[in-house]
Amino acid sequence: MSDSVLVDITNGIMTITMNRPEARNAINGDTARGIAAALDQLDQDDSVRVGILTGAGGTFCSGMDLKGFLTGDLPSVEGRGFGGLTEALPRKPLIGAIEGYALAGGCEMALSCDMLVASETSKFGIPEAKRGLVAAAGGLIRLPRQIPQKIAMELALTGDFMSAQRAADLGLVNRVVAEGNALESAKELAAAINANGPLAVAVSKQIVLQSADWSTSDMFSKQNDIAMPVFSSEDAIEGAAAFAEKRAPNWKGK
Repeated sequence: MSDSVLVDITNGIMTITMNRPEARNAINGDTARGIAAALDQLDQDDSVRVGILTGAGGTFCSGMDLKGFLTGDLPSVEGRGFGGLTEALPRKPLIGAIEGYALAGGCEMALSCDMLVASETSKFGIPEAKRGLVAAAGGLIRLPRQIPQKIAMELALTGDFMSAQRAADLGLVNRVVAEGNALESAKELAAAINANGPLAVAVSKQIVLQSADWSTSDMFSKQNDIAMPVFSSEDAIEGAAAFAEKRAPNWKGK
């Protein structure tokens, strides 16, 4: 894996760090491919249950590497989108740990995460219009689905930044923490998820994401198609047994 992306796996949690602090972790082709490879590993490795995406040097991601863009070094992966993430989300939970700026493509990568932990000094924004560009890596699609449409419209058309506290007030950010503590808090959140049944977690994420497009007439049938196999899994039996025996469950993921 490239030096522009660092991967650490500890206690079932994978931390993926964008490692271009000298460029405020701007995404080039090499970084996008490194993130895509890490996300593939996240989903394929049964010993890993939760991922965290963060940036080195006090910045999450400032977006596309404009110098690379001018030379044809595109910051995307075929079939995976910007940063190797925005068009192909991992099956397992992904938490964004935000310090500093999450701007343009960096904000769009944050929007692709399932949960966000942000430091109180961090900023979010899709300022592409200020550069004559369009936030086409999911910003214009995901942002109005995650915060009120009129606020999303303002951010898209003005390119203005939004504080972490404002993002939290709008429901975009799960936790706001002191500067420098985003990754630590994200690991605490990941550990709480990691303690649960991996099949139940993966299926719950799938239903939450997909159900936004389901009609009221068929939403329960669609849900049952996905959820019912979990109830007959070994993990479901283990969860009930562990509760009855007052012990920690030993999940098998099947």
